[in-house]
Amino acid sequence: MDHDKIDRIINKYENDASSLIQVLLEIQSENRWLPKEVLEKVSKKLKVPLSRIQHIATFYKAFSLIPRGRHEIHICMGTACHVRGAPRVLDTVQDLTGIRPGETDLDLKFSLETVNCLGCCALGPVMVVDKKYHGKLVPTKIEDVLKNYD
Repeated sequence: MDHDKIDRIINKYENDASSLIQVLLEIQSENRWLPKEVLEKVSKKLKVPLSRIQHIATFYKAFSLIPRGRHEIHICMGTACHVRGAPRVLDTVQDLTGIRPGETDLDLKFSLETVNCLGCCALGPVMVVDKKYHGKLVPTKIEDVLKNYD
């Protein structure tokens, strides 16, 4: 990630250590992950111990310490989605992308995660790609959905 961009993000929060989570969220949004050298720079600029930053970055699921794909796939595995076929949806996505939950494909196109609930149980099973909800999903429609993401 561009060091000038990191400086701009940190300066936007006036180098205030209490803005640490916001700074990390903004960097994560720009870069899709938090490399160690970025965390070290944030630590120095905000005067926050690196160990505290690493604790926060590993505690919150919103942060990733490994490269993430350009497109994030989330599949709901909650009860309503599960009984309506979410395991088959997950199996199909895994077959099509070659990745399992928590992984990113080699060309950094897709990252896959499962979630316990997306809050739209009536639409189950639900898959979210880049914050776009695809409900009442059947395995035969998944390839059509994923081909729209390059």
